[in-house]
Amino acid sequence: MKLPVIKHLTQFIEDNDQDYIVETLEVLEAMVEIPSLKDEELDVIGELISNMYGALEVNKMIKDGIDKKEALNSFMMRVLGAIDK
Repeated sequence: MKLPVIKHLTQFIEDNDQDYIVETLEVLEAMVEIPSLKDEELDVIGELISNMYGALEVNKMIKDGIDKKEALNSFMMRVLGAIDK
């Protein structure tokens, strides 16, 4: 996951609607089932999916009243904490 990408997607959700991200996730998740995709392509799609889910989570925290910067930092700390375990 990359914080600049999640931040950009979070701004996109604020400017537009999270439905665009949700629908894009559905398409990407369907695409990973294409048998001819190479590992590198699957890695890129997986990275896109994880960043989009991250942006949705950050957006949820913002809707719950957490400051945008704090929500982004909190989310990344959770991610890094999960990786360290």
